[in-house]
Amino acid sequence: MTTAFDPIKIGSVELKNRIAMAPMTRSRAYGPDRSPSPMAAEYYAQRAGAGLIVTEGTQPNVIGQGYPFTPGLHNDTQVQAWRQVTDAVHAKGGVIFAQLMHTGRIGHPANYDTPLTPTGPSAVRAAGQTFTPEGMKDFVVPVEMTVPDIEQTIEDFVTAARNALDAGFDGVEIHGANGYLLQQFMSTNANTRTDEWGGTAHNRIRFTTAVVEAVAAAIGAGRTALRISPANPFNDIVEDDFTETYPLLLDAINPLGLAYLHVMETMAPDLTPVLRKQWSGVFMLNPVTPNSRTGAEQLALIEDGAADILSFGQLFMANPDLPHRLATGAPLAEADMSKAYGGDAAGYTDYPTLENS
Repeated sequence: MTTAFDPIKIGSVELKNRIAMAPMTRSRAYGPDRSPSPMAAEYYAQRAGAGLIVTEGTQPNVIGQGYPFTPGLHNDTQVQAWRQVTDAVHAKGGVIFAQLMHTGRIGHPANYDTPLTPTGPSAVRAAGQTFTPEGMKDFVVPVEMTVPDIEQTIEDFVTAARNALDAGFDGVEIHGANGYLLQQFMSTNANTRTDEWGGTAHNRIRFTTAVVEAVAAAIGAGRTALRISPANPFNDIVEDDFTETYPLLLDAINPLGLAYLHVMETMAPDLTPVLRKQWSGVFMLNPVTPNSRTGAEQLALIEDGAADILSFGQLFMANPDLPHRLATGAPLAEADMSKAYGGDAAGYTDYPTLENS
């Protein structure tokens, strides 16, 4: 029987276990040009016992930044800063992928160094508010991306992926979930386009498919992964035809031979086994756990074959040595979410391991 503590290969890289650290925004990119600080190197290295670490969402270009103090991978300063992170993780025997996240319409002009307006598939404002250095502010109407804008953004993802390898990452995970740019294109409310990038489900998956194909061609499919969250309403997303959209997307990208597909369950757990059966590669799952967080009880999903890898978020935040704790049945600390975003080492690098507690 396969367990969560058995090794598995993604692409050409062997993971020592099947417990992944899920991507989590921490808003502590205090280095120059929105680059990670030495504190980030310590944070990720502390968690190198994961089979795979997926970093916080990292913007592939300036306009892709949605929140204060999130890091980028679009200039040399950022590449050099990330190199400190990957070196620290590799020194501890870890494997680390960079998550590339363009937030699209989810942002605000106050979050850029110079005032810019977020872009999206259509000029449709998301309901709700977002974090800014000036406090919570309403989302704004995004600028509708032109076809040249779309083509440039695809190229920006490619450049960021190449930068990730230059920074020492083992690969990249493209963020197609949680209501950000790729899911905005796939949605039926954020994307009201009538050209080849909108309308039918086939057209609405075109942008996601194009980004994945271009990145895989540039850095290798075995170093490229995709995260999706079917029917996830986060950030004012509506997907009226998600049962058609996501199988269509998998049909398009399955032949590429990606490192893995990362599914974040929210409102459509019944679709997960359908996608699991359809996907021929490694299947990573962040399972839906109503009113709770993913915990030790979900490890059985590996044994049952529902997933090849499980990703954990909050528990990895609070337990740097999470795989060891899960393997030994040790007590699990709970994350202090009041310290999750921004701030200093408190709630970031000060969670103890069992050895140091």
